[in-house]
Amino acid sequence: MLLALNSTTGMNGIAQFFTVLLIFIGVLLLTYFSTRWIASYQKGKMYSSNISVVETFKITANKYIQIVRIGERLFAIAIGKDEITLLGELKEDELTLQEVMQTTPGEDFKKILENAKNFKFKK
Repeated sequence: MLLALNSTTGMNGIAQFFTVLLIFIGVLLLTYFSTRWIASYQKGKMYSSNISVVETFKITANKYIQIVRIGERLFAIAIGKDEITLLGELKEDELTLQEVMQTTPGEDFKKILENAKNFKFKK
């Protein structure tokens, strides 16, 4: 009788373990796909053809100077923790602008991951 109770209890424990494991995997998958969906939604909202940040320079921990293109005009702004101040309008011929390669965000990470896989430790 005691042996029969232990085997039933053991089977219940195994069933509970696999149930919890399946629920955990389901929650992980739900989190993964919802995060990807939210990221793609925000990515579509963030990019605009009329407003773009050309360059950012960090002054201190929470203070920056940015060159921002709005339409065809360039502006220098100072960004602090709680405020944004217009420093002035700039002319494009006054600046040295570098062309930035347009890549998708995943491509850069793929390159980093491939480099990490191919990296061999020196002994």
